[in-house]
Amino acid sequence: MYCIELTIKLSPIPLVVQRKKHEDAQRLYSEVRDSIQGGNQRLLELTCEKVADKRISVLVSEITAVQIYEKTSSSTSKRPGFSLQD
Repeated sequence: MYCIELTIKLSPIPLVVQRKKHEDAQRLYSEVRDSIQGGNQRLLELTCEKVADKRISVLVSEITAVQIYEKTSSSTSKRPGFSLQD
């Protein structure tokens, strides 16, 4: 399972969307990154793979960061962000 995490301005809680396949997660990450880089004020709609009608729209200008990481079931899962420790 792969997580795409969006950090939103003035929000302490990030938005997280999960994808089963790495290719799908990478595609969504690139779409969000390209939307931020474009600098336009459009909405970005994110969907849920598990529940077909579950959607969220985010104003692109409010996204401050996006990251992708692998979610594992072990207690030593990869933490989001960057760290000098494994």
